[in-house]
Amino acid sequence: MTTQDIGTVKQINRYPVKSFGGEGLPSAELKWSGIDGDRQYAFHKVADGSRFPWLTGRALSQIVTYTARFADPADPRKSTVRVTAGKDEFSLRDPILAKRLGDAIGEEVRLIQIGRGIFDTMPVSVMATATPPLVEAAAGVPIDPRRFRANLVIETPSGEAARETHWVGGTLVFGDGPDAAKLLVSSPIDRCVMITIDPDTGERNPAILRTVVERFDNFIASRCSPAVLGTIKVGDRVRLER
Repeated sequence: MTTQDIGTVKQINRYPVKSFGGEGLPSAELKWSGIDGDRQYAFHKVADGSRFPWLTGRALSQIVTYTARFADPADPRKSTVRVTAGKDEFSLRDPILAKRLGDAIGEEVRLIQIGRGIFDTMPVSVMATATPPLVEAAAGVPIDPRRFRANLVIETPSGEAARETHWVGGTLVFGDGPDAAKLLVSSPIDRCVMITIDPDTGERNPAILRTVVERFDNFIASRCSPAVLGTIKVGDRVRLER
């Protein structure tokens, strides 16, 4: 086995509601289902019988500007969730919120809660700080790292060699000691139109996705699955085992 120091944890992001803006955390519990409380809720289109009935930014760009947070961050399974949408604030379960979202897309939507999380593929995403500046330079426009919705942002040296796509096949170890949390880095994340949406305004810039496809093979950030459970904290040393 080889071990390489790759950086430190810069940000931990949890998204209580699928496609909504999330909350930053100083620490998080890594469960078998991922970051505890992540993507625990989603709105789904009632008439959609497909395998992907979720209301996301693909159908409603403005949904990414809605911010969700747990009232009790330490107990996401039982906590209520507050949603901020511009100058308005709602309880997540407020029927007015569901109606507002449904009216925006012209069909009925309902809230669902799934404790194990509602993920497109694997439950944890990681990204190196080296990556957004490379995309920014290639696209020629400012790139907010929030476009990529990573759960864990790792502070790394700059440059292509430090990108998270090079970690695929390895295991990330967070902190020191025998109880360190670990993630298996399984695959790079192939991106979709979600990254074209500005997280503050909801406006789309299709050129960003074109740049990612043409210059980065459409891969930004990496998918992970839990290997050893534990606590991950901002500032933790991160090592890559192979």
